[in-house]
Amino acid sequence: MASLTTFTDEARIALDTITERTTGLFVPSMRVGVTGLSRAGKTVFISAFVHNLIQGGRLPLFEAQKSGRISRAFLEEQPDDAVPRFQYEDHIDALVNARTWPDSTRAISELRLTIEFESASGWNRMFSAGRLSVDIVDYPGEWLLDLPLLGKSYSEFSHDAFEMAALPVRTDLSEAWRKLSETIDPNADADEMTARKLFESFAAYLKACKLDERALSTLPPGRFLMPGDLEGSPALTFAPLPGLENARPRTGSLHAMMERRYEAYKTHVIKPFFREHIARLDRQIVLIDAMQALNAGPGAIADLERAVTEILACFRPGRGSFLTDLFSRRIDRILVAATKADHLHHESHDRLQAIVRRLTERAVARANLSGADVDVLAMAAVRATREGTVKQGRETLPVIIGTPLEGETIGGETFDGKTETAIFPGDLPAKADSVFEVGGASGYPTNGDPTIRFVRFRPPKLEKTAEGVTLSLPHIRLDRALQFLIGDHLA
Repeated sequence: MASLTTFTDEARIALDTITERTTGLFVPSMRVGVTGLSRAGKTVFISAFVHNLIQGGRLPLFEAQKSGRISRAFLEEQPDDAVPRFQYEDHIDALVNARTWPDSTRAISELRLTIEFESASGWNRMFSAGRLSVDIVDYPGEWLLDLPLLGKSYSEFSHDAFEMAALPVRTDLSEAWRKLSETIDPNADADEMTARKLFESFAAYLKACKLDERALSTLPPGRFLMPGDLEGSPALTFAPLPGLENARPRTGSLHAMMERRYEAYKTHVIKPFFREHIARLDRQIVLIDAMQALNAGPGAIADLERAVTEILACFRPGRGSFLTDLFSRRIDRILVAATKADHLHHESHDRLQAIVRRLTERAVARANLSGADVDVLAMAAVRATREGTVKQGRETLPVIIGTPLEGETIGGETFDGKTETAIFPGDLPAKADSVFEVGGASGYPTNGDPTIRFVRFRPPKLEKTAEGVTLSLPHIRLDRALQFLIGDHLA
């Protein structure tokens, strides 16, 4: 990613890093980025992360908590005044009291959690304050997928967009936009209404790709899906144009207008996002909804792998020395986590993890992440179900038990949001390779019949102790995620 930044960008990153390191000399801090594509559960993960540490949750694989070395964890004022605060209290109220899932990430936000602890090392206890501030940075994965555009010209972006739109899994969704594009002369005079029609048609195609039926992931430009306060601005009113190979735009043409707006998008949207947020991270977790992609079939799995590859390639991996750390931050640990493991019986958790590991290994090989530790996990930051078995004739089936959201349907039954039910979710393929193959020989359905069927459940009703104390949010492997992301800083 260094090649996609200018000398000025790198100088500003170095200056920001020196300032942060100086202010953090007496209270060590680290920045953990949390990203993922739509519906991957970023908001839920951060809420559960903080809640379990503040409440002293059940985290047997999080060593500092298990050994009793954490004296307390609490929220403090975040260091970045210009970044919206992650509304932890509102999200916990939704999860615990209303038992509804909080609103998804629409923009960047931040939260500072400070942990007071006793080091396991006598030497560290003599020289360390036993205090760590964790700045959790929440941002949409769709924005991260914009970063590769920094290295692409407008004609390259257009070529790639049309090539992607012609893939079998996208061709019907992109048909209206492609047909409209065929009627456009890039060399015609610039016209605002033409630019707007092209943008709206292109954006509608991207939004259709994102729906559950296709569950596609590689959908840049990301702000076309989540425009925020830029909605309607010229920097967001452009689209790819066909037939631009080796073409130079005529001054005043539609081609020149679209190219100028594309470059403005890179300058005013993508670069500041990278410089002010991504380049400042120490650790990163990438959450993915592999379940939805598995339901949608091999085309969606291939697209998810492409998206993960592009996301991982955006980070600045590596380990620095004391001297280099003063001037630049490098991400030395990246966790790729498949969420919603509670939608499967635990017998399939290892299979889900194997599928994501296969996907991640291929993505890491392409993304050149030398110097960073990369791990893979199947988890549920908030566990909405419990497990059981039911008899069906002579067969005993493993099931998950929970309260489906109102309106969810399965097998012709529609749920009311109040009734608890037992569901057999199905089994994942025993061989991870099969989900990446298209064709009947793989043993993986290619006729639209999903291998697994799952419904969305309401958050769980929290248990109470005999003394009436409400327990923390239940989870699957959240403790393993915490150990990987911050455990070494609490040693």
